[in-house]
Amino acid sequence: MTRRVAIVGGGSSGLACIKCCLDEGLEPVCYESSDDIGGLWRFKENPEPDRASIYHSVIINTSKEMMSFSDFPIPEEFPNFMHNSLIMDYFRMYADHFQLTKQIRFNTKVLQIKQRSDFSRSGQWDVETENKDGKREKHIFDAVMICIGHHCQPNLPLHDFPGIESFKGKYFHSRDYKTPEEWRNKKVVVIGIGNSGGDIAVELSRVTKQLYLSTRRGAWILNRVWERGIPLDLHFNRVVDFFRRILPFGFFCSLGESQVNHRFNHALYNLKPQHRLFSQHPTLNDELPNRILSGTVQVKPNIRRFQGSRVEFEDGSIVEDVDLVVFATGYKFSYPFLTSSVVSVTENKASLYKYVFPPELDHPTLAIIGLVQPLGAIMPISEMQARWATRVFKDCIKLPPSAAMLRDVKCKQEAMAKRYVTSPRHTIQVDYVDYMDQIAELVGVRPRITRMLLTDPQLGLKVMFGPCTPYQYRLRGPGKWAGARQAIFTQWERVAKPMQTRLPVEPKPKKASKLPLILFTAAVGLLAYRCRNSFTAFLQDPTALLDNIKASLPSWCKLP
Repeated sequence: MTRRVAIVGGGSSGLACIKCCLDEGLEPVCYESSDDIGGLWRFKENPEPDRASIYHSVIINTSKEMMSFSDFPIPEEFPNFMHNSLIMDYFRMYADHFQLTKQIRFNTKVLQIKQRSDFSRSGQWDVETENKDGKREKHIFDAVMICIGHHCQPNLPLHDFPGIESFKGKYFHSRDYKTPEEWRNKKVVVIGIGNSGGDIAVELSRVTKQLYLSTRRGAWILNRVWERGIPLDLHFNRVVDFFRRILPFGFFCSLGESQVNHRFNHALYNLKPQHRLFSQHPTLNDELPNRILSGTVQVKPNIRRFQGSRVEFEDGSIVEDVDLVVFATGYKFSYPFLTSSVVSVTENKASLYKYVFPPELDHPTLAIIGLVQPLGAIMPISEMQARWATRVFKDCIKLPPSAAMLRDVKCKQEAMAKRYVTSPRHTIQVDYVDYMDQIAELVGVRPRITRMLLTDPQLGLKVMFGPCTPYQYRLRGPGKWAGARQAIFTQWERVAKPMQTRLPVEPKPKKASKLPLILFTAAVGLLAYRCRNSFTAFLQDPTALLDNIKASLPSWCKLP
């Protein structure tokens, strides 16, 4: 009998889960509380409760070759860093190509997921849903995949800001920000220097009277456009990951910090943090240094207190008549439809094996997909997690004993605490190449580079030294895709294509006139002919020969 799988959420992770279930012969049913796919990347003017929300101008921080699903490359004409509307276009192409939307129940909210009374024997789940008309239904599923991400519940720590209740202006979380026009010629403070905080600060600074960017720790600022104009994440490859693992952490950080300081001196711009480059999720922003240099953004420390419309910072400086405060202070994640005995979340920490499976269930029939914060793209990681989970559901892959999984979870948490500064956002961090290879090894699709170098050297070199694009994980094993090799060989063409928007006009080399050369040669030949009998005399008395030559020249050629 075909196993039925409930999928919660129709964003990028949910779409990948539907596709993987279909590939493995499972029967997916996806519950999406809104009326469309896309999740985080679908812009809506009015944010919906308990749903991710973005502002109008959002452009993704990962390039298209690194973020595409592994068997469906993004069209070559799409830009390398895509606006949210183009990301939605790509998701629709993906869903249409693999016929995924017919598996989705739109406008249907999941109220509760709980283990059945016979879970210890069956591993099944009771799922209660409610549609837009208020009709509730209960369903039985053999497995569950939860794909709601970690950007649903805004973290708004008002208790950390004394006097906020007296603030006379307006304040809100960054999820409620949409466009800048309302704040033209106003004074604005943005709290937080993550990716959202940096982007919003830059955008608002184009219209505000003054923008103040408040940060407790500072940040290392990377830019999308890296060396030679290549997208930053296309430099992520196995060679770089190898050196990251073998070099001392401090030395590797120093190499990276030297590069980012070469672009602009972080200390000079009042941004340099005390922590190392790879001890915090980096901020990607190409424009922030320019806005600071032009004075439209002023970097300030943490806020000490609010007093009416006055904001006092910890360095004692005061800004009067502030109109708006934007809290770009991140998000919290939780699973209100699950009991804490299944997945417990405390301070943004969840005990999950490889960030996917609760380690203490009698049967591994529940998977959390996309609950990671990678130094890289999330879409391929969610897809890889889904490929692993569906193979586990089918009993093609066995998980380790519960005790071994718990040890792995503890080890990961200790390593993360040692490397990263303490922050709610640093509980689910993963390094893209390393994590993808870990899960790919479990699925049986990790590239065998040594064998490739012997059997297909060109491909092996591209996989080793080129960007670690998702197509590499379709070269072998379950889910092998016949087009993977070609996708790898043409990936740089797709990078270049959207930038080649005009025909290059190269200056045509001018043909040098041969007339002067012909005249010079004729003159030399004539001179040689006239002097053919005078060579011996020339050697004896060259002055007489030169006088003879002068006498034969026209008057305008003679020297005075």
